[in-house]
Amino acid sequence: MLLPRRRWKSLFRRWCKSLLRRWWKSHFSRSWKKPFSRWWKTIFSCWRKTLFSCARNPSGTRKSSRERKRFSGRAWKPLSFPNEGFTLIPADHKIDEETLPDYDASHFYPVKIGEIFRDRYQVVGKLGYGITSTVWLARDLVECRHVTVKLFGESKAIPIQDVELNAYKRIENTSIDHPGRHAVRSLLDSFDIDGPNGRHRCLVHPPLWESLFDLRYRNPVEKLPQPVIAHVLKRLFLALDLLHQECNLAHTDIKENNILLEADEAVFREFEQAELDEPCPRKEVDGRAIYESRELNIPRVIGAPVLCDFGSAIPLDDGTDRWKKIQPDVYRAPEVILDIPWTSSVDIWNVGCMIWDAFEGEHLFTGHDSEFNTYQSRAHLAELIALLGPPPPTLLARASLRTEFFSDAGIFIVMC
Repeated sequence: MLLPRRRWKSLFRRWCKSLLRRWWKSHFSRSWKKPFSRWWKTIFSCWRKTLFSCARNPSGTRKSSRERKRFSGRAWKPLSFPNEGFTLIPADHKIDEETLPDYDASHFYPVKIGEIFRDRYQVVGKLGYGITSTVWLARDLVECRHVTVKLFGESKAIPIQDVELNAYKRIENTSIDHPGRHAVRSLLDSFDIDGPNGRHRCLVHPPLWESLFDLRYRNPVEKLPQPVIAHVLKRLFLALDLLHQECNLAHTDIKENNILLEADEAVFREFEQAELDEPCPRKEVDGRAIYESRELNIPRVIGAPVLCDFGSAIPLDDGTDRWKKIQPDVYRAPEVILDIPWTSSVDIWNVGCMIWDAFEGEHLFTGHDSEFNTYQSRAHLAELIALLGPPPPTLLARASLRTEFFSDAGIFIVMC
């Protein structure tokens, strides 16, 4: 074991001090049998303790309790979650992912609370669900911490899942010192598991609290105050600087639901204890349990916002023009609407529209067409022109859909 000179000096001083203390006690003890033997044992004992202490911690810094646990070989033991005492929901009453359009039970992995993945992650309870996945709080039995496990649908969606995993890999390859690293969600682990109907991708993340959208609706006026908006903007721009400049990625799906807030560990311990004391309601359908999501308690201190969900992230360094229709309808940038090759600037437009929603409590642009009673690109363009004026000719000249919305003179065509 090679150590720097300063470390050896520190090691020698620690040994000398320990030796003197032991010698002092030995010298004034009542028993003086075999003084040379006792002296030698003292020297050897002090040296061994000092050297082994150094081997455990070469840097000389004090380790955290979690690091000490990991080194000592101690790990969390699996918990035994109750299998009775819960509310049984009627089979014909739809909950959580069952309420989604085109729901197919075979698409989702039948997670069971208490189940352990990879001999490491024990499921504690359900945090939420989406079209392609369910999200669970879990106990990392090895690292002695709580984590979030995002469990995707079966393997037909693997190409989509690869998009998200590859985005996280790009993020993890950036410098940890970049200020934007802490403003985007990190990936702790990823693996695949076999289900009854195919393979399922699992992503493991640090756990977070609820979304910016949920926080806004906790306010009776359904708006966020200016100081909160300012803090969110700062974090978002740090995150986008990392994505655009270091990762060569465009997020393309920035919305309040994809910005989650950090929380202290106590919130997740309370969630775990609640599941032990009062198991969440569930239903049994065709041999599988479907659990009702449980809300996290409000943390003592609400943490910083973190940009999440990179399932729609698109590389910017593949050398191709980007024409794909992206972004939530109401946040869609003009170049996307007009079918112009877009760049990372679409994320900045997206942030501006989203922040307006959070601050004002309503959409800046809706794109709602009263005739069709749905979103229409023409209606969206009309709102843009009403607020900002007609698009510059240089922009229209690059638009593939220019003739669909504008005359040869650049006048917007209003459909009657």
